[in-house]
Amino acid sequence: ILCGFGDKYQQLLCILYEEFNGKPDSLYFNDGQRRIDFVLVYEDESRKETNKKGSNEKQRLVDDKLVFVKVHAPWEVLCTYAEIMHIKLPLKPNDLKTRSSAFDNFNWFTKVLQVDESIIKPEQEFFTAPFEKNRMNDFYIQDRDTFFNPATRSRIVYFILSRIMYQVRDNVKKFGINKLVSSGIYKAAFPLHDCNFSSPSEDLSCPNERYLLYREWAHPRSIYKKQPLDLIRKYYGEKIGIYFAWLGYYTQMLLLAAIVGVACFLYGYFTQDNCTWSKEVCDPDIGGQIIMCPQCDKECPFWSLNVTCESSKKLCIFDSFGTLVFAVFMGVWVTLFLEFWKRRQAELEYEWDTVELQQEEQPRPEYEAQCTHVVINEITQEEERVPFTTWGKCIRVTLCASAVFFWILLIIASVIGIIVYRLSVFVIFSVNLRKISNGTDPIQKYVTPQMATSITASLISFIIIMILNTIYEKVAIMITNFELPRTQTDYENSLTMKMFLFQFVNYYSSCFYIAFFKGKFVGYPGDPVYWLGKYRNEECDPGGCLFELTTQLIIIMGGKAIWNNIQEVLLPWVMNVFGRCNTVSGAEKITPRWEQDYHLQPMGKLGLFYEYLEMIIQFGFVTLFVASFPLAPLLALVNNILEIRVDAWKLTTQYRRMVPEKARDIGAWQPIMQGIAILAVVTNAMIIAFTSDMIPRLVYYWSFSIPPYGDHPSYTMEGYINISLSIFNTADFKSRVKESPYAGSKYYTCRYRDFRYPPGHEQEYKHNIYYWHVIAAKLAFIIVMEHIIYSVKFFISYVIPDVSKSTKSKIKRERYLTQKLLHENHLKDMTKNIGVIAEKMIGAVVDNNLRPKSD
Repeated sequence: ILCGFGDKYQQLLCILYEEFNGKPDSLYFNDGQRRIDFVLVYEDESRKETNKKGSNEKQRLVDDKLVFVKVHAPWEVLCTYAEIMHIKLPLKPNDLKTRSSAFDNFNWFTKVLQVDESIIKPEQEFFTAPFEKNRMNDFYIQDRDTFFNPATRSRIVYFILSRIMYQVRDNVKKFGINKLVSSGIYKAAFPLHDCNFSSPSEDLSCPNERYLLYREWAHPRSIYKKQPLDLIRKYYGEKIGIYFAWLGYYTQMLLLAAIVGVACFLYGYFTQDNCTWSKEVCDPDIGGQIIMCPQCDKECPFWSLNVTCESSKKLCIFDSFGTLVFAVFMGVWVTLFLEFWKRRQAELEYEWDTVELQQEEQPRPEYEAQCTHVVINEITQEEERVPFTTWGKCIRVTLCASAVFFWILLIIASVIGIIVYRLSVFVIFSVNLRKISNGTDPIQKYVTPQMATSITASLISFIIIMILNTIYEKVAIMITNFELPRTQTDYENSLTMKMFLFQFVNYYSSCFYIAFFKGKFVGYPGDPVYWLGKYRNEECDPGGCLFELTTQLIIIMGGKAIWNNIQEVLLPWVMNVFGRCNTVSGAEKITPRWEQDYHLQPMGKLGLFYEYLEMIIQFGFVTLFVASFPLAPLLALVNNILEIRVDAWKLTTQYRRMVPEKARDIGAWQPIMQGIAILAVVTNAMIIAFTSDMIPRLVYYWSFSIPPYGDHPSYTMEGYINISLSIFNTADFKSRVKESPYAGSKYYTCRYRDFRYPPGHEQEYKHNIYYWHVIAAKLAFIIVMEHIIYSVKFFISYVIPDVSKSTKSKIKRERYLTQKLLHENHLKDMTKNIGVIAEKMIGAVVDNNLRPKSD
């Protein structure tokens, strides 16, 4: 038996090396009294040599070299560090009545979705207060073995282990179990799962919480049930609990957005037959007679407008009035989601006792190991050690910022490469597809050069995104490690901003290009605009680039969801199976709990960071570009329903138990979502104004379809295609483009997508009055839509408080009763002490009176 590491921590922990007692589900030492709170694993090179020399003692180990060290925290240690860590513990049972819900009358319906309380019993509520050893009698201690639950015991042990000094070299202290594990001295350090996930423990005293979580939360048959958040929080800690609470709430709110999105999609689908401009495109007498100008300088042929018939029909589904309604709705929805989540988060803070979370975060061991410079603290005026001077910090920050900027430029370069690919391959598709489709109508009908270019470019873009994503994850960690943040929270926030900034550019740059740049700066056939002086800019379909943006979103969003779910399920499962096959011998029938857990995958230093990042990127797709794809919330809803259960399955079956951590909220992700919500209003307004053709159609309908600009007696969309396509004289190719192959063509004129005066006009090929009307309408629409939605957003934010009135009342009531209880107990102790003192004083006075006086 070895108790303690070093002088400072003598007699703190009992670390024992004992033989396995043959009970695979046991969480105790052989005496059945002391609980195993933590397990350390290291390799002992001498063990294998000993066994080779003929040792007959059978070691119950996965490998002959591995040694499992079981750690137990005695009662005194738990009490001491509970006070140091300000851990809130029960004072007395909470007898406050919960307010009845307005949905109590629908219990018969909601009961189906709830977890069976006979299986997972509700946790008893307590009044709590930060633990103090000198007021131990005030706390609700019925049994010392259960007063500190396993999660709290693991937290305390990890707190001690992470601060144990093990080496001093060149006046630099090295300490912490994390450093020992990362350097390979220890193979692993983890708390134990309480049982097997697939079956309850044979130990009757085991609560079987892991088994219950798998059965009622992670199992596919529980996919329709609500999450047992209290049990998740109890078993894994508040930090993981708050993640699943947020993900579940986000998924619930997506249900409303998905319903409205599907309704808008169905509206566009059923009204597409009434789309007048699409009918004109498909009409052989209108679209079939309109010859479009070539979209490249060489080899691209003239083409008939009606080849885009099918894409124009699909575009009518997404580019409809329902899209505008849905964009406005999503601007309000995202505000409601964020405001109501704040209220839900406040309720969880109260229920999980993190309202007054007092946790002075300690510096990271990696930070303290580099503290070699001595400076004077401006506040305390005392000496303290820091890892670098102010000048050194500036150099580090500059280098880190430069590295981040370099990688963002690399992403932009990849986007430019995709654009060049589009420009190059479009010419190939234009020539080859026209040749192939001469006698094959289905190919000509469904596969246009624009569609083929868009789909292949989107697929290549998705592959590049995933490759760059994998590389940059490692680069971002290296940059953050070099930056050397002081605390773990600072580390996670710094890494969060770097990763999100990269992911934002990586995932959304191609969508921003299609939405706001493609087809906007192309010039006209006689005077086109060139990329890099060589590649002619891309043009949109006659109906606009909205359908191409929709295609890009479907491929990236859908592909990302499928890839992530496959990776999250298969990767840990394959690694665990491979590990078990390589290390566990066939003769090994009874494996202790610590060996079973060792074969599982470690969660990683960043915990749920990548889970949050995945969901925030999805949140961006759902909000930033939803005007082009109303079904995005539905895809996100389906993905999240699976994501919750996949993450639950991973935690309960494939990963070691994490050290429980406290958390009040979701951290830096909250302001990131608020920033996305504000940006989403602008992007959706600009998509409707500049990417779709809704504004030009409305301008034509209300102004240019009737006199003085139009010839129709009433408002109509007839003739819109004719006015939206300008005329170009093919003879002007010769004078404007050297060695043009189109000079001398059989077509005298061709059409192109723009609003310009025809040839022969005194201002030929200049923008006409319709163009300026459309620009004014687009700008007016953006300003009006933004102001309306922002006004509604700020009004909602003002009206809906972050903390509900009932939650505030509960917090104040509990705080009052807790203080009253502590005060009353304190008064009782004082009264008791005063009574004892009074009795002693009275006794002394009596003794003095009875004692005979001396003469």
